[in-house]
Amino acid sequence: MTALVIAEHDHASIKPATLNTVTAALACGGDVHVLVAGANAAEAAKAAAQIAGVSKVIAADSPSLAENLAENVAAQVLAIAGNYSHILFPSTANGKNVAPRVAAKLDVAQISDITKVDSPDTFERPIYAGNAIATVQSSDATKVITVRTTGFDAAAATGGSAAVETAEGVADSGKSAFVGREVTKSERPELTAAKIIVSGGRALGSAEKFTEVMAPLADKLNAGLGASRAAVDAGYAPNDWQVGQTGKIVAPQLYIAAGISGAIQHLAGMKDSKVIVAINKDEEAPIFSVADYGLVADLFTAVPELVKAL
Repeated sequence: MTALVIAEHDHASIKPATLNTVTAALACGGDVHVLVAGANAAEAAKAAAQIAGVSKVIAADSPSLAENLAENVAAQVLAIAGNYSHILFPSTANGKNVAPRVAAKLDVAQISDITKVDSPDTFERPIYAGNAIATVQSSDATKVITVRTTGFDAAAATGGSAAVETAEGVADSGKSAFVGREVTKSERPELTAAKIIVSGGRALGSAEKFTEVMAPLADKLNAGLGASRAAVDAGYAPNDWQVGQTGKIVAPQLYIAAGISGAIQHLAGMKDSKVIVAINKDEEAPIFSVADYGLVADLFTAVPELVKAL
């Protein structure tokens, strides 16, 4: 029984989500191989070979894989899928784009967003915005799985010495073409990788107040800036700051929620954070049910005082 992890990478280095997915793969039992599908991605393959617990890295290099087009990556996975009992993807935008294509071609049911491996064929995954946990057992010969990375600790990025094997890269499928990419640049840590996140809600009242109140706290803590869906919908913060069921799932060491009531969809995205601090003037706010530390106060007073104290 061997598991294949589809690496998330930028052709030069391995992204953190891959490390959590390797941990999930190790829990399935047997050997763990990692597929690095890219163009001129030798450095990423070397980095993958150093991940603790990985026994082999398969490096597939082709111009068709340069932009991670889902059709081409899926074809690359399918080219070697017959050798594996489990195929695991990080539950990221890329992973969720490729995994269903692989599952459909293999004619198996995808097992989505797992947070625990009970046995090689039995997994746990959250449903109803995390309010219930479903235990799923699969009898499929190949398990195609996406892994909620916040549910697993990251494997050590160094300490391994896996062999790197070269596989022939697939040809372009011709089904899609890369047109362009617009990337938001920020000096702050990206939300899914940030160790500290400061989030604001609709109570901030405007985009100007959001920046004026929350940015100094984020800067002091070198934290990522997040927002509730209500704040994003109101135009106070950009879409890529949204934390929650329809935004980003995060699990930082410290999560500070200011002016966020704690709707079920928001809690689904951050309740796995190690320490949660809530600041809200409504003592009945649902956010306090998951908070380790709660401050019933006006955020316009409390947050600036916290910045001063830091």
